[in-house]
This record gives sequence, structure tokens and C-alpha cells, in this order.
Amino acid sequence: MSKLTDRISFLKGMAAGMKLNMDKDSNKLMLEMLTVMGEMAEEMAAMTEAHNDLNEYVESIDDDLAELEETLFGEDEMDGEDIDIDGEDDDEDEFGEDDLIVYACPHCGHEIEFHASDVDFDEDCLCPECQKPIFPELSEDE
Repeated sequence: MSKLTDRISFLKGMAAGMKLNMDKDSNKLMLEMLTVMGEMAEEMAAMTEAHNDLNEYVESIDDDLAELEETLFGEDEMDGEDIDIDGEDDDEDEFGEDDLIVYACPHCGHEIEFHASDVDFDEDCLCPECQKPIFPELSEDE
């Protein structure tokens, strides 16, 4: 028994020892409250047991998942780092001002290298080979 059910049993024993007269409304109320508290304690004990069962189940799932991760990815890769699913470095997804960009001209295929900070989208950027706009979708004549 839990400490709560022990205390409720003690209170019920005290009430029985007092030989409360059931004709008085206050005594009826007190005895009914003790009955309700007993039912609440039983319900809490059942919920605690269900919680403990669920906790064991979640721990079992966690252990199974850890075993699966070790099988799939190996022990070396599971040191707290993010798993790289797409094979690309996620830190390089956004361009910094000094990042080098290689872009092929859509007209002649000439590869042009420039820094992200050098691009001015307000002006037409022309290919040094064919002298056509390298970003045609941004030019105003189309």
C-alpha cells in the first residue's frame, strides 16, 4: 500500500472507532468524503502503475531505436552530431558574402565564378564570352 492509502485507511479506522451516528448530516458527509478519498487513492494507484508500465515501454522502444541507429549508422557516427542524410554539409546551405559561386551561362555554357557579394541584381550581369545576360529571367527586355 502507498502512503496515501495507508493514511486514508487510518482515517477510516478513526471514523469507525468514533462510532459516528449516521443520522447526523455532518457525519454522513464525513464518511462519504472518506469513501471518495479511498476511491481516489485506488484510481491514483492504478494510474501510477499504468504510468510505470508506459515508462518501461518507452525505455524499451528507446533501447530498440538506439540499437537500430547503431546498426544503420555505426557507433562512430552517433556521437551527438546531426546525421547527414543528403550528403551535403548543412552549414554551407546559405551563402556568406565571401562565398564563391560558379554559374554556367544559359546561352553559351561558359562557367563564371564570382562572389555572392559582387552580384548586383539591379544591373544586367553579362557573360564575358557571349555578352548576353547570364540571368535572363531578371532582364527587363524579356
